[in-house]
Amino acid sequence: MTTVRAAQPPYTGFLLAIGSAASFALSGIFASSLISAGWSAGAAATARITVAALVLAVPSLMMLRGQWGLVRRAWRSLLLFGLLAVAGCQLAFFLAVGFIAPSLALLIEFMGPVLLVLWVWARSRLAPSRLTLLGAGLAVVGLIAVSGAGLEGALHPLGVLFALVAAVGNAAYYATGAASDHGIPPLPFVGLGLAVAAIALGLVSAIGILPFAVTSTAPVIAGAELSPLAVVAGMALISTVLAYVLGVSASRRLGATMASFTGYSEPLFGIVWTILLLAILPTGMQWLGAALIIAGVITVRLGELPRRSLSRT
Repeated sequence: MTTVRAAQPPYTGFLLAIGSAASFALSGIFASSLISAGWSAGAAATARITVAALVLAVPSLMMLRGQWGLVRRAWRSLLLFGLLAVAGCQLAFFLAVGFIAPSLALLIEFMGPVLLVLWVWARSRLAPSRLTLLGAGLAVVGLIAVSGAGLEGALHPLGVLFALVAAVGNAAYYATGAASDHGIPPLPFVGLGLAVAAIALGLVSAIGILPFAVTSTAPVIAGAELSPLAVVAGMALISTVLAYVLGVSASRRLGATMASFTGYSEPLFGIVWTILLLAILPTGMQWLGAALIIAGVITVRLGELPRRSLSRT
């Protein structure tokens, strides 16, 4: 039996995924400027998700007019996306950095694509190809080099546990984003998911699990003092609305596994934005890590080609 799919330009998915990664990578610049100005990390995350949800509310409602049956059928996917892939992932990461170094927490979070490969393997009983496993290994080694995470000193078990929860959330983002059988287009799917996440983050902030503090001090980016509202707007529009919509669109074209490993380009763009906006040059080890990530993504792509060909039949 053959399933007919609409033809997609071969590199459209990659362009969407790269655009998503570049947009996500800017969130660190925006968030760090707010935190340096006195905002708590939880306040920055809550403001980011809430503003993004409000921006997408009207277009999401318009696109879903007369199709609320789709939402009722997709409620599990929407809750999983909002609670685990967005709110849970961010909350777990912020809790992790209270116990372990941020670079190590980020490294563990970005093990999400590897967890996704293992989950697909266990669910389908179809082992990934040797090229896919090789590419995963190269990408992970590259990520270690880029993040600069070291293993010296004791690792707090709670920090590692929270970071692993963030990794599960990272994997859930690509898995739920790639699913399209519910029929909800990417934009309203993201809009509804962000609304769920905004409510969840608002609740954990209100009861004190997530510290919430804001100031009127002007954050500084690239040597320029900006309004906190302008920084929150940039973080919400570019690093959230644009990033998530592009990311979900890419996942539906590339599949969860390929999209997740293409997401490893996010730390590469983090280097680019750091050079352009903060004038901080990467180390030689980080350049080597960037090369390994690129090589890993290409190798995963080559390893996934046979699997995607089989999925069309």
